[in-house]
Amino acid sequence: MGRQYSNTSSRQIWQPNPALDLPMYRQIEAYIRQKITTGEWSAGTRLPSQRTLATSMGVNRSTLVTALDNLTAAGMIEGRHGGGTYVSGSGWHSMAHAALPNWSEAAQEGWYYPNLPEIQQINQAEFRPGIIRLGTGELAPELMPNEAFNKILQTLSSQTRMLNYIEPQGSLALREALSIHLQSNGIQASPDSILIVSGSLQALHLISVGLLPRGSAVLLEKPSYLYSIHAFQSAGLKLNGIAMEEEGLHLGHLEHAIHTLHSGNDENNSESFPLLYTIPSFHNPTGSVMSCRRRDELMSLARNSGISILEDAAYQELWLDHPPPLPLKAMDQEGRVLHMGTLSKAVSPGLRLGWLVGPVPVIRRLADIKMQTDYGTSSLAQEAAALWFTDGHHTTHMERLRPELRRRRDFMLELLHRYFHDIAEWATPEGGFYIWLHFTAEPLSTRKLFSACLEADVLIHPGYLYDRMDASHIRLSYAYASQDEMERGLIVLAQEAHRLMKPSV
Repeated sequence: MGRQYSNTSSRQIWQPNPALDLPMYRQIEAYIRQKITTGEWSAGTRLPSQRTLATSMGVNRSTLVTALDNLTAAGMIEGRHGGGTYVSGSGWHSMAHAALPNWSEAAQEGWYYPNLPEIQQINQAEFRPGIIRLGTGELAPELMPNEAFNKILQTLSSQTRMLNYIEPQGSLALREALSIHLQSNGIQASPDSILIVSGSLQALHLISVGLLPRGSAVLLEKPSYLYSIHAFQSAGLKLNGIAMEEEGLHLGHLEHAIHTLHSGNDENNSESFPLLYTIPSFHNPTGSVMSCRRRDELMSLARNSGISILEDAAYQELWLDHPPPLPLKAMDQEGRVLHMGTLSKAVSPGLRLGWLVGPVPVIRRLADIKMQTDYGTSSLAQEAAALWFTDGHHTTHMERLRPELRRRRDFMLELLHRYFHDIAEWATPEGGFYIWLHFTAEPLSTRKLFSACLEADVLIHPGYLYDRMDASHIRLSYAYASQDEMERGLIVLAQEAHRLMKPSV
């Protein structure tokens, strides 16, 4: 009936076929009718805007409106007060199915929070052909170790154990390899104290439901990556942001927050066990590094106050100028620190593989929950990762990756000096992926800037994703876009920023 085109995400996008005898508005009508009658678009589902539908289908708006009018007349769709077109919950379709499930309503009733609208837009736009991704927190495909993993997979192809289930905590071979690897960062961790997870996000989910009662407090830097997802809030946990300064967390503010939590609790209150989530090395989104002195002070405060720490070390090895201080876990002599690591940033996000280091009772508890949810991280990915470390690929890869990231960082800094010297300020990151760009000229709406850039096929990450009150920052990444894309994207960003700063006449 119609043509289908695929983009870089391999998602099929339907369009009517003008070569057919059936008019295009009839093809659109039949397509939408099929979506409704098969239940894919259930009662109450909101259709995309007419402009969005017409653009994606490659037709004039008048053609689309004709199809929608016919479907409205047939009782398939309806307009609602306040705007929008929805799949009808009444009419012949519901009469034929008296007990139609209201999936749209059910989708709003689940306890897990939806992503912020801008996050949803980013997740969709990242796979749009021609988009320039200036904020993406992952390596460009050409920076990933494809050749090394091809060799690893060839080696694994002669083995059979990779197709079996693996024990709850993960592949012993991988945990042994990680135990050795962690020693290079000063962390002493036996295989029994390591849990293999499907990326850091799964570790956050497991901790939120397995260790912290609903209502517990989670302290964290503000801004923070954790504000852009809902792993903890959806589990009924409360986020308490702590301001940052040049050396890292503002310990005076942290101490005050801990005191407030303790003074407001009785001995039966679940909030008496606060957890601090921190990204001390190449922080997301600011790119900052917690100083060695601040790490010592933080560990001392943790011991005196009784708090525990969840250390996210996703960027620990991505130093460009010099290595950061040792992780907090390397300073931990009490089992106070849970340490998260991952291959998603430095190696490949597609592996979906990370690890959590902690006291054995904690690891066993979370391993049990993990087995109840997914029965273990991919066996193939774990066996590949074990060879990745034991065969020396990781060391070789990092030695090749750091100079390339340094070159990209320096090129982006050069462009910022060229195009943003009069409207923004920034610090030079010593590692990681990010530059935290602060617009100094007023007024500028970063919400409008996000939308304007997206219209021009440039994708940025506004600061309010990481701090709801932030109105002057955006997170830039030099890890994904090519040099050509960087320059074209930053030119668009500068032009839109200058346009939005002009006073209206």
